Amino acid sequence: MISKQRLQQQLAALKEITAPGRGINRLAFTDTDWQGRAYLMGLMREAGMELREDAFGNVIGHVQGADESLPAVMFGSHGDSVPEGGNFDGIVGILAAIETVRSMHEDGFTPKRPLEVVLFLCEESSRFSAATLGSRAMRGELSQEDLVRLHDKEGHTLYEVLKGRGLDPDHIESARYTKPLHAFLELHIEQGKVLEHEGLPIGLVTGIAAPTRFYVHIHGSADHSGATPMNLRHDGLCAAAEVVLAVEREASSYTESPVVGTVGVLEVTPGAMNVIPGEVRLGVDLRSTSGKAKDTVEQAVRQDIASIVEKRQLAYDIEPVSKEEPARMDATLVGLLEDTAKELAFPYRRMMSGAGHDSMHWADYAPTAMIFIPCRAGISHNPAEHAELADIVRGTELLSAAVRKLASE
Repeated sequence: MISKQRLQQQLAALKEITAPGRGINRLAFTDTDWQGRAYLMGLMREAGMELREDAFGNVIGHVQGADESLPAVMFGSHGDSVPEGGNFDGIVGILAAIETVRSMHEDGFTPKRPLEVVLFLCEESSRFSAATLGSRAMRGELSQEDLVRLHDKEGHTLYEVLKGRGLDPDHIESARYTKPLHAFLELHIEQGKVLEHEGLPIGLVTGIAAPTRFYVHIHGSADHSGATPMNLRHDGLCAAAEVVLAVEREASSYTESPVVGTVGVLEVTPGAMNVIPGEVRLGVDLRSTSGKAKDTVEQAVRQDIASIVEKRQLAYDIEPVSKEEPARMDATLVGLLEDTAKELAFPYRRMMSGAGHDSMHWADYAPTAMIFIPCRAGISHNPAEHAELADIVRGTELLSAAVRKLASE
């Protein structure tokens, strides 16, 4: 039986593990992230799991099945947060996975198949501008070149950060997960308003949108704001303003499939009120559940950028960050979740995920599905992020029932 009290206590304990500031600050590989990881590993051991860590720091908790030769059922989520985020994003999923295993032991349930509970590291893109890095490492999609190329705002490379945590970036390829899997499941808050708006406690995800991210570096001329006539300026920020609006325009105007576009980073140099901005760096994020739609909008944005800087007689370059493919969830596994929700009398709906998740990297490896629960006002990545305990319990009960079915097949 799922323990409401345990989940409540564990959420409260994790809320206390955060750096100073508003909300939750467990940025990937920081001290607070490592403290949260240690706490979760302790819970995994208490639940009877045998733990192992890979070269990236992902933690896999193994539960023996009656027949260890059978492909395992994997489920879990991530433990890191965005700066000043909430205490439910990712955390709900890993706590639900741990509680699922703990309740099995208490109920005397022995899985036929082995189980693998996974705690992913660095799911958020906040530190290295690339998301789901732990999953990518486990899927063999993270190279030595990536570890050196990706860096945080302080200039620390991912390679250096991994080394600093006593991990093994020189053998990152060893993090690749090669065992066969019977299924992969992840529970997560919706991070949107659909479930709350419709008064539903459960969402069954049928597909996950994927991001394309890149930086645009615009090279203008930093001149005196008073002594430089308007017709002799090469203002990088004015060009950047046009690029921001171009991203909005191109994403909004594509109608075949929904596409969203965001410029979430804008760095201006030298950043003085009496100096014309010379260098500007923009971070562009494009997402869609259609790879074709996303690629079309990306090409349109790139053409707009070229036209804007040419018109203004500036130079520019583009720095790719990531380009991921949307993921389709397994229809049979979604159907199993649907049948299980009906058995538990939980109202639900099928839905797409606009946000990316670790699950998207597993859809081409094993049958994969996600369970969403509501979050208040759709707010996430924010101190106001909140999920009702009753919804967390319901989601965990659905996950537990589905895992037991899959483990018995």
